[in-house]
Amino acid sequence: MAFIHTVLEAPAYGWQDSEGNLSKPSTLQILKAFASRMNVIKDRRNWLPLMSWLMVLALTPFFLLFIFKYFSLKLLLITFVYSMVVMGTHGTIWYHRYCTHRAFKFRNNFWRFVTQNLTLKIIPEEIYVISHHVHHALSDQPGDPYNASGGFLYCFLADANHQPINRNMSEGDYNRCVTLMKHTGVKANTYAQYKKWGTVANPFHTIAGVILSWGFWFTVFYLLGGIALACALLGAAGFWAVGVRTFNYEGHGKGKDMRREGVDHNRNDMSVNQLWPGIVAGEWHNNHHLFPKSARSGFKPYQVDMAWYYIKAMHFFGAVTCYNDSKKRFYQQYYKPVPVVERVCPKTGLLITEI
Repeated sequence: MAFIHTVLEAPAYGWQDSEGNLSKPSTLQILKAFASRMNVIKDRRNWLPLMSWLMVLALTPFFLLFIFKYFSLKLLLITFVYSMVVMGTHGTIWYHRYCTHRAFKFRNNFWRFVTQNLTLKIIPEEIYVISHHVHHALSDQPGDPYNASGGFLYCFLADANHQPINRNMSEGDYNRCVTLMKHTGVKANTYAQYKKWGTVANPFHTIAGVILSWGFWFTVFYLLGGIALACALLGAAGFWAVGVRTFNYEGHGKGKDMRREGVDHNRNDMSVNQLWPGIVAGEWHNNHHLFPKSARSGFKPYQVDMAWYYIKAMHFFGAVTCYNDSKKRFYQQYYKPVPVVERVCPKTGLLITEI
């Protein structure tokens, strides 16, 4: 089978049934698979999905402290902006447009490092990047790691059940995974280390990176606003980490065809443009599926794209050397406003509008 079909570890219930249709597991099957992927005692190669969820659990006390001890309307507004806009936009810039699609290029590793660490580190790059390539290749088909037709829980627990890489790849296929990750700066395992840990990412470097990120941002938040602000923003990051796991279910119509004529121009999958993710994070998902390598997905005048504004600003200051912008192609191929011509009638002197 093609690399894209085998690069991810198939869940216990499989990608498809005997007739080639999407395998739709029961809630119990999904939860059993999730529990199995959390079990590092049975298999230490489960360390990455376990770490991903342990980070969410570790942020929960900060969220509870904010709600029950430090709550104020001012802090609520700050947490809203941080979780929805800052974390959301950073996710689009870093994980989506750079790490996965290489829609722009940094001048050097310094600016890559700055962008990577603009927010608290929550999602391991490997979990997102490789599986997202599969998502685009097999969108809404069996093998899509967050196929919305599988149901909410199928998507919500996808980072553990469907997104980890295949742990039994040949050395050649593993090196292809390393190539997909090389530009992100993630320290890659050797093939021998991969056979031991089951990942591209090295566990010691990954865990150290998270500890340093959390320590740095906790210190910054504490110096800016004391323990109340630190708890509020770490709690906000945890809230975002849970919420982002619901996005692809919503962004692909909850398994139904919710595309709208004149709004969702891509007809090759069920992706839809949503106003809220678009405004707060620049995630106009149907547009993105039309032009996945574009550094901009907010093509129409009302489609605010905070991620694009950051990339464009970085380019203006020289931190980004080049980028792909598919807005012109979008207008040429999918969105051609009807030209309006106005003229004065020579007989009546009235203004006539022609379409």
